[in-house]
Amino acid sequence: MMPSLRARLLLWVLLPLAAFVFLTASQAYEAARETASLVQDNALLASARTIGEDVGWQDGVLVSDIPPAALEMFQSPYGDRVFYKVATVDRLLGGSPDLPLPARATGFPVFYDTTIDGEPIRAVAYQRHLYDSGRAYPVTVVVGKTEASREAMVRTLWRPQLIRQATMLALAVALVLIGLTKELRPLMKLKDDVADREPMELEPIRVAHLHSELRPIVDAINRCIARLKLHATRQRQFIADAAHQLRTPLTLLETQVQYACQREPVDPAVAEALLGIRRTSRNMIDMTNQLLLLAQVESDAPAAAQQPVDMAAVVSAVLEELLAAALRRGIDLGAELGDGLLVAGNENLLGALVANLVDNAIRYTQEGGRVTAACRREDDTVMLEVIDNGPGIPAENREHVFERFYRGRTDVEGTGLGLAIVRHIAQSHGGSVTLAPGPGRVGLVATVRLPAWREADAAAAEGSA
Repeated sequence: MMPSLRARLLLWVLLPLAAFVFLTASQAYEAARETASLVQDNALLASARTIGEDVGWQDGVLVSDIPPAALEMFQSPYGDRVFYKVATVDRLLGGSPDLPLPARATGFPVFYDTTIDGEPIRAVAYQRHLYDSGRAYPVTVVVGKTEASREAMVRTLWRPQLIRQATMLALAVALVLIGLTKELRPLMKLKDDVADREPMELEPIRVAHLHSELRPIVDAINRCIARLKLHATRQRQFIADAAHQLRTPLTLLETQVQYACQREPVDPAVAEALLGIRRTSRNMIDMTNQLLLLAQVESDAPAAAQQPVDMAAVVSAVLEELLAAALRRGIDLGAELGDGLLVAGNENLLGALVANLVDNAIRYTQEGGRVTAACRREDDTVMLEVIDNGPGIPAENREHVFERFYRGRTDVEGTGLGLAIVRHIAQSHGGSVTLAPGPGRVGLVATVRLPAWREADAAAAEGSA
């Protein structure tokens, strides 16, 4: 699995920046060492010159009288040890005899690194000539010092620069992260837009606020969506045309069978066969009507959800239409309707939603049962509940019943499309449908939640008009 685009961009930006910071920090460290060495070496040379100035003749003999000030300048809070040595070619005039001399003596001051008692020191060798009776006597002055104060000076000079560099790197990381998060936000929004779409939501993705680099990708996705939409439209049109073409001959077949059943008494076996044909033709007519309705829901229902619809009136009309079917089975069909039940939508489609739910409840509830359609408002939502005391639906099957042509284990006649149509209509109106056990875990409660009508919906309806 490849790392995220954010991580890769961050690496491309921060790795060169970190390398640059490391390089500049190294250069700053070297500059600090050079500065500290220059300061410390100048102090060593000044001390050597001071000691050398105090070497002179006394009673014809070279002597060295070292003033305390020559060594006091080396005192530091870091506990450095100071060594010195004054010598001629053949005689030690003063100081530490173990202090090494440079490998090569010249007429100029020589700075060198050496050790004494196993401890590293920095030393300078300075040569001065003294004259007596026309003869020159070279005197070598060596001053050495341990490196604690030198290293402390390096740290003092380098640490602020290192802190500044680290602060700049941390600030750059924060700014890059903020910038990447902000600039990748359209890409994340695009991802959410695609991921949150319903399976049949085939509208093109908007490119108004996308970066120019993303537009070719979105254009390609939109072209793919357009092809899918065309294919889905043709498929729905084929289903609608086929259902429409089947409905007329099926209606004619049912009429002919009904006419044959009303003729003079025929053989009982023939009469039973005619009744079977009549039931089958009626089921096929119901299925073609449901297929036509499903094609309509999938094609133009979302665009139609703009007019105020009184759900109380819709429920009342559906119950009145299905009352005869309920009475034939001895079912108590009732309603509980509240106030303020306006929703934004298509009245015919919402009527089909209620009819499918109530018809299913009547079909599956045992004779003498009870079916109630309740509608009420809760805040900004209109809730429709169809409650029955029938056999209910097992929990493992409640999601499957929304699939097309899913029938489950039942002998009740039906098309297997009713609840699929209900879900499509609810979703196209911005709502949802759920199934749950009835009161006392008896029967079934089908709950549809729809957004209530708002003033903004009225303005949108006027604008579309």
